[in-house]
Amino acid sequence: MTFLSFLISGISLGSIYAIIALGYTMVYGIAKMLNFAHGDIIMVGGYAVFTAMSTAWCPVWLSESLSPPLWWASSWP
Repeated sequence: MTFLSFLISGISLGSIYAIIALGYTMVYGIAKMLNFAHGDIIMVGGYAVFTAMSTAWCPVWLSESLSPPLWWASSWP
């Protein structure tokens, strides 16, 4: 891999971390309590994409398009 691909990968991963941290900051700023359920829902979606890609050999676009309904279903009370 070249330096440019490492740079792009690092910036994209850092952007995802920043979005997650921004969500935690907003929830803490409004409710004055930490709510780790957001991270739990993100991990369920990420695990679903990983499982679909590695076990069922789904293409990336299919596994990523099926992940948001699973997030929604796992967050339903």
